[in-house]
Amino acid sequence: MKFMNIDIETYSSNDISKCGAYKYTEAEDFEILIIAYSIDGGAISAIDMTKVDNEPFHADYETFKIALFDPAVKKYAFNANFERTCLAKHFNKQMPPEEWICTMVNSMRIGLPASLDKVGEVLRLQSQKDKAGKNLIRYFSIPCKPTKVNGGRTRNLPEHDLEKWQQFIDYCIRDVEVEMAIANKIKDFPVTAIEQTYWVFDQHINDRGIKLSKSLMLGANVLDKQSKEELLKQAKHITGLENPNSPTQLLAWLKDEQGLDIPNLQKKTVQEYLKEATGKAKKMLEIRLQMSKTSVKKYNKMHDMMCSDERVRGLFQFYGAGTGRWAGRGVQLQNLTKHYISDTELEIARDLIKEQRFDDLDLLLNVHPQDLLSQLVRTTFTAEEGNELAVSDFSAIEARVIAWYAKEQWRLDVFNTHGKIYEASASQMFNVPVESITKGDPLRQKGKVSELALGYQGGAGALKAMGALEMGIEENELQGLVDSWRNANPNIVNFWKACQEAAINTVKSRKTHHTHGLRFYMKKGFLMIELP
Repeated sequence: MKFMNIDIETYSSNDISKCGAYKYTEAEDFEILIIAYSIDGGAISAIDMTKVDNEPFHADYETFKIALFDPAVKKYAFNANFERTCLAKHFNKQMPPEEWICTMVNSMRIGLPASLDKVGEVLRLQSQKDKAGKNLIRYFSIPCKPTKVNGGRTRNLPEHDLEKWQQFIDYCIRDVEVEMAIANKIKDFPVTAIEQTYWVFDQHINDRGIKLSKSLMLGANVLDKQSKEELLKQAKHITGLENPNSPTQLLAWLKDEQGLDIPNLQKKTVQEYLKEATGKAKKMLEIRLQMSKTSVKKYNKMHDMMCSDERVRGLFQFYGAGTGRWAGRGVQLQNLTKHYISDTELEIARDLIKEQRFDDLDLLLNVHPQDLLSQLVRTTFTAEEGNELAVSDFSAIEARVIAWYAKEQWRLDVFNTHGKIYEASASQMFNVPVESITKGDPLRQKGKVSELALGYQGGAGALKAMGALEMGIEENELQGLVDSWRNANPNIVNFWKACQEAAINTVKSRKTHHTHGLRFYMKKGFLMIELP
């Protein structure tokens, strides 16, 4: 035996869409219902796990276990993290990621979707995922509502519909067929050893998770609830509306009662209209901003995902972004609000919220609870006792890479010396000495937003998306910033054009093209770019 393709169907009363795979398996009623597998590309076997315990010997199950526990056998699965996590729980035995291959991740590497059925459609496979499977999953894999018709039960078992159960087994077999077809189709794009090592490392990170301060999380959720109730009470008093949370009702009130014709209640729109609003309209917009803070919702997500050891797991998706970078999952650790209160105030706030002394919080800190909770999110993640939590990030990685490829020498000189790219960029754009640009200088702000938005062919729209208007830059200045940045970086502009031409010509001619150390070529209908 050299390799095995696996798919499983499971049951748990924990909602996987809310809590993730790790917490999903911690439900007392979690179980594996069906296992389908193929060894070395052979016939697919299906194991009805609801019957295994009642049989003295189950040949397929024994064969499956031998292959599963053999470290020399590579296990393939679409979204292998789920299979690994569930099988580890079922057998109470670790499933080392070193022994696994994730067909989903390997599909994403070449630009394919992250869902089994979508990949099958894109590749036009003969074996396609059974679309009726979603109904079967709803029937057997999640709790059902008790009704008179079903006798008040909260779960559907095989004996409640034997025909559907057989369809569910067939569905699991079908998924293995599709996964095998995908693995076979993408085998011409082998994963390098180092990339597979990175995925293994990623799995260990997700398996380990990160410790939460449970008392802070619980206190934050209580404070959030109380604060939202108070804000809603104020909003009802100001507007007289039955539900001031309703965008339709609130927009109508602002227009009809306050004469403020605001197009929508998106954060940026509300912030813009707040500059001019007065009286009740201004107060209501301020309340709206507090009530709609999305960062505070992370405490609820922590609660949903926290495992029994007070750790939250499965926070990253390897190759989740189109560029190949990690994507956040669940709590979204890559997107945490910064704090602007002092470290001392932060510590005071943490302690008071842990102890749920909210009245003292009002007395000691002049910060709105929703604002405070938003700033405290990142402090909820802690190190185990006796350890330190080290946080690191690449410094201006996008700006460094584009400068290196394009050979924009003045930028390379900046990174090889003082590293102040925002100041240096503003200096080049506006022809002023770099020494004259300080941290609070408006020119530095313009240099910063230009660096964030324009390095990869962004224009005025990208500047807006990066918050240029909120930084105080006027809309009529945006195109000027774009032009100034591009004039200061001619080699980068030429790099964009060269890459675009190489890509188009490669697709048209099916011949290899080179530029700036990059090799553009076609492989099995895919445009590939080989990095130096």
